[in-house]
Amino acid sequence: MDGTKRGDIKPGAFVAIVLKEDQRTGELTEGFVKNILTNSPKHPHGIKVRLETGEVGRVKKILD
Repeated sequence: MDGTKRGDIKPGAFVAIVLKEDQRTGELTEGFVKNILTNSPKHPHGIKVRLETGEVGRVKKILD
């Protein structure tokens, strides 16, 4: 599942995100969602989240 719909993502979900500094390379970072930062129900580039590690990025894949 891709991460463009806010309703698909819940705190605690295991996701792969792309960090701002990795947008050129597309390198993904995996982790658990701490909170959701995007307020709109959809975003074409992925919903922005903060992981439990404190990293912030856009969800590219929902892994669990």
